[in-house]
Amino acid sequence: MDRHDMLLSPAGVDALRTALTRAGFTANGIADRLGPQATGAVARNDFRAALRATEDRDPLATLIRVFICDQTEPEPAVAAALAPLTVEEALAGGLVERHGDGLRAGVDLEPYGDDWFVLADVPASARPGRPLHAQHVLGIGGATQTLIGATVRRPVETALDLGTGSGVQALHLSTHARRITVTDVSERALRFAATTAALNGQDWELLRGDLVAPVAGRHFDLVVSNPPFVVGPGTTTHVYRDSGRVGDAIGAELAAAAPHLLTEGGTMQYLANWVHVTGEDWAERVTGWFAGTGLDAWVIQREVADPMAYVNLWLTDVGETADPQRMAAWLDWFDAHKVEAIGFGIVSLRRAGHDEPVVRVEDLRQRVEPPLGDRVAEWFDRQDWLRARGADGLLAARYRAADGLQLRQEATMGEEGWAVDRQVLAMPHGLRWSEEIDPLVLALVGGADGRLPLRDQLALLAAAHDVAPDELAEAAGPIVAHLVERGLIEPVAD
Repeated sequence: MDRHDMLLSPAGVDALRTALTRAGFTANGIADRLGPQATGAVARNDFRAALRATEDRDPLATLIRVFICDQTEPEPAVAAALAPLTVEEALAGGLVERHGDGLRAGVDLEPYGDDWFVLADVPASARPGRPLHAQHVLGIGGATQTLIGATVRRPVETALDLGTGSGVQALHLSTHARRITVTDVSERALRFAATTAALNGQDWELLRGDLVAPVAGRHFDLVVSNPPFVVGPGTTTHVYRDSGRVGDAIGAELAAAAPHLLTEGGTMQYLANWVHVTGEDWAERVTGWFAGTGLDAWVIQREVADPMAYVNLWLTDVGETADPQRMAAWLDWFDAHKVEAIGFGIVSLRRAGHDEPVVRVEDLRQRVEPPLGDRVAEWFDRQDWLRARGADGLLAARYRAADGLQLRQEATMGEEGWAVDRQVLAMPHGLRWSEEIDPLVLALVGGADGRLPLRDQLALLAAAHDVAPDELAEAAGPIVAHLVERGLIEPVAD
């Protein structure tokens, strides 16, 4: 895709950048102008204090009123704020639009991070009663932020953003990838992404096509995707949410494509929805996506919604709340397929080059210590360590309990005092896992002080509990591997 295929001409992009930076229309500049209370209120879509703080209509004030508070402002004030970009250029590019006796935002122009700008379509919430365009380009929403936080941020040579939309994922990739390719099925989305790239002084390869089709035969060190993952009968009304695939097939399709997209050691991460079918284990269903891929996979379910809440969410998202027939058809499809809930989560895959890949599909709905991407990278590192050791290596290694590890007990008062009913190991940081354990595992973790190899530690436990050392070692191997995978105990470097 040509760099000139943008909302504005290259000269217009340069003029817009000049206007924004000259006015101080950055995240920090806006926060300084409004103050903490008004800035916090804006985040809740309460613009009253922000409007009071910008009544003087200098360029920064006008830009805040137009692009942050969605106000209609007099054309002379908007012209002064956008100069050297002319109003005619801004209108032609859709940056602003005529409304009443002035101009208002035609796009969502959001200062982002320290010095980035992201362009997207104006959200439905800002224009009640106006349904979204079929090729609506989504801004920075909750799902976007989830993927941003979950992405592994280690340096790579090549990165791919599948279904880029506004290009915000690619902006983050630019901090640790030397070359970036972005794709989207929507020509409109690619125009926004191209403008976002140019406005931020970046040069991406932009390709149009459905999912992986534009990059067939190519390999990347890191692939990220916030795809149109919404689950339903396969009806396509809005490209940012509807893939045209029936049910949750897009998640399986991306899993099948991953081995052909990744370099050796490469990582792919994407958001997905999956159905919970009555009488079936959702985790087994999702595990099936990775059969035969040869990839390590870690899938974490972060949220679960019932069908009614799910349909309401997505109809509201595009302003379709007044369409009872659409709602009924969607719910009927869920009923016909015995869908009792829909899960949302993050899929992280890695091409590790091993004959026995590790696949974990599990709930992780507790708050985790951000960024989640660091936790994902550490999980893969632990898999490498475990795979390299084998059973004998596990026994030869020394371990220590993770920093801050807590023991929580539940007990019942009886005639002879407190009787412990349940003991749980809990991590107060990181992934904040909690694990119910038995007394033997508690003794194992309690003795993990980094001094003795596991084999010697187990020999002491075997003697104390009158158990054969070999039997205890055989039983303890999978338990120790699980504790290491969870990060509850850590290997001590030799």
